[in-house]
Amino acid sequence: MRLFSSRQILGSMAVVICVLPLRAAPSADIPNQAKRREVVNSALRLVDPAATAALPKGVVNVFNPEAFGQPDPEELKAIATAKAAEAAALNKARPATEADLLERIAERVVPSGSVTMNGEPLLIFGQKKLRVGDQLTVTFDGRDHIVEISSIQRYNFTLRLNRAEITRRINPGKNP
Repeated sequence: MRLFSSRQILGSMAVVICVLPLRAAPSADIPNQAKRREVVNSALRLVDPAATAALPKGVVNVFNPEAFGQPDPEELKAIATAKAAEAAALNKARPATEADLLERIAERVVPSGSVTMNGEPLLIFGQKKLRVGDQLTVTFDGRDHIVEISSIQRYNFTLRLNRAEITRRINPGKNP
């Protein structure tokens, strides 16, 4: 460890004391009031909208037309036509009979397989296992329908909706 003499310490202090006054005084970030007033006046002139001359009669202002917020009549006709076509397709797509309804519902019932446990056949839907007589709730056309599993074979299963029945093939790993 090196010790400094008192002469070295005093010399260093003298240099620091002489150099400190030579630094420039820090400048303010905010300009003086006159300069600020000039900038504010310039900004106010830029923001103030200039008076525009009135348009001659019959000329449409392309930047602000009179009926700008109103829907286009052709657009309203197109929307009405699309709604009518959608309603017609919906009515056409609705099943006419209970058997047709069951057929459409059965398309949505997709088991992942079947298994026999203790001599009882089970229909597998992921982690869920259903037996003969169990019921499924299937949503079709915005309504819930309850169908019953009436039969399970190795490769087929039968669904019942009221008095209508349909037999479907079990296709594991295939979704419609």
